[in-house]
Amino acid sequence: MRVLVVTAVTAEADAVSAGLGGAGTAATERALPGGYVLNTRPSADVLAAGVGPAAAAAGTATALALASVSPSPPGSPASPASPASSGSRAPYDLVVSAGIGGGFQPLAPLGSLVVADAIVAADLGAETPGGFLPVDELGFGRTVHLPPPGPAARIAHLLDAVHAPVLTVSTVTGSAARRDELTTRHPRAAAEAMEGFGVAEAAAAYGLPVIEIRAISNAVGPRDRSAWRIGPALDALRYAFQQLSPVFEESP
Repeated sequence: MRVLVVTAVTAEADAVSAGLGGAGTAATERALPGGYVLNTRPSADVLAAGVGPAAAAAGTATALALASVSPSPPGSPASPASPASSGSRAPYDLVVSAGIGGGFQPLAPLGSLVVADAIVAADLGAETPGGFLPVDELGFGRTVHLPPPGPAARIAHLLDAVHAPVLTVSTVTGSAARRDELTTRHPRAAAEAMEGFGVAEAAAAYGLPVIEIRAISNAVGPRDRSAWRIGPALDALRYAFQQLSPVFEESP
């Protein structure tokens, strides 16, 4: 299959690429409009799209739009969803949002991996005297994307990962009050990050399934940078894609 992996920042993209490079296949770089750089391998392309849901959606949509009108990169396997045969559909089989994130304790401890069974826009809506209302309850759009259950569960099992909702937020949680509010509204949530829902929106526009994978670098709650473990989280992210590289090389 052919996969597009979208991260927020270069350090995350480098960790993903290092994991995918375990088989020794050389990567190439492709410049995209908007200043994006696509790191390409035979079965997966890796893009650092920027921080936050808007940047993630814009970067993902750029890569998907260019793929829909451009041939596959050199060395990529032919895709059944080629521009000649399917018009506007991008020649990817799967989009993955990946990176580090905060874990809700004790469900997702530092250094662990989380694979989303739901990608939730947790702060997209309106504050009311009665509390927060998500945008779908206001009658405007949606706040949840559901990854394909079978592949998501398989990946979670392969990675020995927590399989639970991942929240997308525009403002990272930095207080116990905000953590408690989120856990009240989303009691099964295992992680929060800033890009998953944006990636999922772009993927949905092209009819593509999306999966989100997070390596936990910090606990959701009061902001304490001294307790962050970004290095081990990036190591966990690299490990995850080492394990997934053979999966991505399977036929779709």
